[in-house]
Amino acid sequence: MEDPWADTSAGATQSSSQGDDTTGPTTAPATSSSTSSTAASNRPSRLTPRRLVAQPTRLQAVEDDPLGPLGPLGATAPLGNDGGSRLGPPVPPIKEQLPLRTTLPPSAGAAKRSGPPDPHRIDDDDLFDLPTGPRQPPPVQPPQPSPIRSNIQPSVSIEQAAKPSFHISVGDPHKVGDLTSSHIVYSVRTKTTSKAYKQSEFEVKRRYRDFLWLYNSLHANNPGVVVPPPPEKQAYGRFESNFVESRRAALEKMLNKTAAHPTLQNDADLKLFLESEAFNIDVKHKERKEPNLGESKSMLSSFGINVGSTNKFVEQDDWFHERRVYLDALENQLKALFKAIEGMVGQRKAMAEAAGDFSASLHALSTVELSPTLSGPLDALSELQITIRDVYDRQAQQDVLTFGIIIEEYIRLIGSVKQAFMQRQKAFLSWHAAESELQKRKASQDKLLRQGKSQQDRLNQVSAEVADAERKVHQARLLFEDMGRLMRSELDRFEREKVEDFKSGVETFLEGAVEAQKELIEKWETFLMQLDAEDDETVFYRPPVIQTNKPAGDTAVDRARARIDEDSD
Repeated sequence: MEDPWADTSAGATQSSSQGDDTTGPTTAPATSSSTSSTAASNRPSRLTPRRLVAQPTRLQAVEDDPLGPLGPLGATAPLGNDGGSRLGPPVPPIKEQLPLRTTLPPSAGAAKRSGPPDPHRIDDDDLFDLPTGPRQPPPVQPPQPSPIRSNIQPSVSIEQAAKPSFHISVGDPHKVGDLTSSHIVYSVRTKTTSKAYKQSEFEVKRRYRDFLWLYNSLHANNPGVVVPPPPEKQAYGRFESNFVESRRAALEKMLNKTAAHPTLQNDADLKLFLESEAFNIDVKHKERKEPNLGESKSMLSSFGINVGSTNKFVEQDDWFHERRVYLDALENQLKALFKAIEGMVGQRKAMAEAAGDFSASLHALSTVELSPTLSGPLDALSELQITIRDVYDRQAQQDVLTFGIIIEEYIRLIGSVKQAFMQRQKAFLSWHAAESELQKRKASQDKLLRQGKSQQDRLNQVSAEVADAERKVHQARLLFEDMGRLMRSELDRFEREKVEDFKSGVETFLEGAVEAQKELIEKWETFLMQLDAEDDETVFYRPPVIQTNKPAGDTAVDRARARIDEDSD
């Protein structure tokens, strides 16, 4: 019996050797049958379990292997082009870079695409170039300005965007009325974005006393606020063109500053002034509805306190004391400057008048001179003096409307600031008057308390009066403190606007002076060029006027000669 655990290699070897000894020429079927029998003999039987025999593994270096030698440590590996060798692990292989193409060939891509061509001219075929690698992207062109203009305004803060804007113009001054009631009426045109008004653009007619009413109303409604004042009254010369123009410009500036103020622009009286068509009727109705409207109601009468004029106010705050001294000095300096401006304007007007007289004299001399080479330059110099007179007149008017009006405006503004100071002083006096009244009420209450319970009804009444007096003291103190904080911000605003307005006024004044001097220099240079013209007697030449109506010998020269002959006889 055969051992099931015997090695099958011997049988396999014997079968294979028997198969190998069969040699010689055979036919094809014989060959196939022998091969099949040999395979069948080599195949292990299913009934016989296989024995697995471990075969020894031997590593062998292959020179043509791209991975390099895998022999024992110390095998040599080439370094490169230097022909040497080194000890160490093999060098890892370098991955071969092959061009990858992920797009379709040109014919297939062209066949696949359909529809309109690409406006950017980006084709799949042009992304890569097989011989040289990927192509460089095209240069980026700088952005071209859009032909469509945008009306988007620069961004502003939320406060400025929510704040309504006003543009007010005062114009078309004309005289109305008879000899006893004549006055100037102005057209007030308003453009605003405020939703409090019925329309965005409207126009009304106002006279000077209406502007004065607006100032007094705003001053009474807003204690502590510096209200831009109107120009002062003038009894004589109020219908002259220069005065009317200066007053118109001052009234326009007053309204624009009032409308730009964050507090005054929300006042109901300003809305009434700018929008009302029946202004006089509306004002009378308002005064009838509120008969005691004024400063006393807005500050003191609301507390039921009357402050006598004999009380003296002593400033306790150093900041307000310094500002008051500063405003007094500033007012004196501005008045002196305005007086100097008036003197300079008067001097310019006198120079204009002198230039006009000089021109008339030169013209008279040119008409008497017989030589055209002299009469022509004299007459041209006369016309030049007329131009100089016009320049002086225009410059004098510009000085008043540019710099003089700013100085006069701030003199009035300082007066408005002083009125705000007076309101604060009255608020302080009302506070102390309320405290004095409270002390009297408390003294009466203490007296009744000492008398016992017999005066219970009177004690209840006095206690109520003490509580009311305490409330008035609290309100008066809050009013005084609020006015102090408000005036601090108002004075800061006054200083900022003063710097901006004076800077703008000085620049305009200097620009006007430079332009006037340039114009005069140009006129003089033109006249000198005419005088320096050589061998040209026709520059100033004017042909004589031949008068055919007068008989011979009737000229001024002939009459003068006739008188000389008569005197000699």
